[in-house]
Amino acid sequence: MPADSTIIVNGEDRKNAILFESLPERSKHEDFIRRAVDLLVERVVFGRANRSSKVVEWTSPEDIKKAIDLKPQDGPASHDELLAFMADIARYSVNTAHPYFVNQLFSSVDPYGLIGQWLTDALNPSVYTFEVSPVFTLMEEEILREMRAIVGWSDVEGDGIFCPGGSIANGYAISCARYYFYPEIKSKGCYAVPNLVVFTSELAHYSTRKMATFMGIGSENCIAVKADEFGKMDIEDLERKINESIEAGSTPFIVTATAGTTVFGAFDPIVPIANLCKKYNLWLHVDAAWGGGALMSKKHRHLLNGIELADSVTWNPHKLLAAPQQCSTFLTRHKHILEEGHSSNATYLFQKDKFYDTSYDTGDKHIQCGRRADVLKFWFMWKAKGTKGFEQHIDKLFDNATFFLEHIRHREGFRLILEKPECTNIMFWYVPKCLRGCENEPTYYERLHKVAPKLKERMIKEGTMMVTYQPQGNLVNFFRIVFQNSALDHKDMVYFANEFERLGSDITV
Repeated sequence: MPADSTIIVNGEDRKNAILFESLPERSKHEDFIRRAVDLLVERVVFGRANRSSKVVEWTSPEDIKKAIDLKPQDGPASHDELLAFMADIARYSVNTAHPYFVNQLFSSVDPYGLIGQWLTDALNPSVYTFEVSPVFTLMEEEILREMRAIVGWSDVEGDGIFCPGGSIANGYAISCARYYFYPEIKSKGCYAVPNLVVFTSELAHYSTRKMATFMGIGSENCIAVKADEFGKMDIEDLERKINESIEAGSTPFIVTATAGTTVFGAFDPIVPIANLCKKYNLWLHVDAAWGGGALMSKKHRHLLNGIELADSVTWNPHKLLAAPQQCSTFLTRHKHILEEGHSSNATYLFQKDKFYDTSYDTGDKHIQCGRRADVLKFWFMWKAKGTKGFEQHIDKLFDNATFFLEHIRHREGFRLILEKPECTNIMFWYVPKCLRGCENEPTYYERLHKVAPKLKERMIKEGTMMVTYQPQGNLVNFFRIVFQNSALDHKDMVYFANEFERLGSDITV
């Protein structure tokens, strides 16, 4: 066949004559697609997943712009040029599949999830009606039903949807709660309801405040409840602020508890929060985007005791369960509230006189129309591993976290933020030699604050690992290492500690 983009049409060479046509044809595209897949498999999937590769090849924005022609162009690129783009994009992207990428609440590239994602993209579905997406409509129903059962709700209870991220799922909680208490909000808007107030921990994910702003409730009406020294919501402060809001003439309507906070990995006490919600007639939402995966482990699901008391739950399989980005769910025990609160009955999609059971046309429950089939990668993983495999995955994550915690607890140069964190987030200060023994000096914490940025710079420029840092409250910059990749073992835990020592021991501040 002709090389690259040169196509023979009616005996004439016509370079790039058909590249605008959006249809794969074997004679025109097979060679390119096979070469592209080979590149992905060899250089991206396997080539970047081994420990000897770099986590990141640090390059400045200016140099990336020089290395990759990012501007759109008038004429078409050849297939060879497109393959070169693929290689360069992979080269300069962060290698999130690397075992030593422990920077965020996601990492690794699960092989079964990856194939599920590739199949999703090859099929290119949009999940809103059964006629357009029959398999995925039924697949979502089964997966969401099983997830609700794992939460602890009965088979007949509730509903659920896949969302474009946990932030949107938390927004659905606010929307459903508001509609539950004030259904007139759907037709008459914000002016038809009282001044509503949301409560969440000061250490909760910022999305609750952001979604309160987005939905017209206002950031000032998203009340931050104090957290204790372990990062858990303070129940006494919650009740105090509920009463203060009522006395001020506002109307509390939802409390968002967190099961696995972003930094500390703390689990709010769900049972006492649920008791307060019952006392004051409030909707209880549990943001288990991070910690929800622990529900699949008999050993660790106690961390979410009481979650079955919630009205709704956010649970992101792309976090602790390691599904590919993005894979996020919103679950609720209220069966019809998603449809009642969000449906618009668009007649070009949701006709009532179809020849099949239109209850399978689930798209009107969503605020989106077009929507990816994020369920497939998670379903494929679940089929490949089974529930038992997910349990083993979770148990290994916690085992690695415990090993790392105990390893650095007594190692010179490491100071723990929490003696016994609940999730797989381990927080610590790395103390270089220049600061050891200086704890009582007045400038100690000011100097310690400068260590993490310097160490992170060395880490990124060498590309040996990626670990995030942050301040929180009165705590100066500290590192947070997050274990979400079950391919890691105890030797890797020692490697992380050794690498901190190698990169940071001679730092001066």
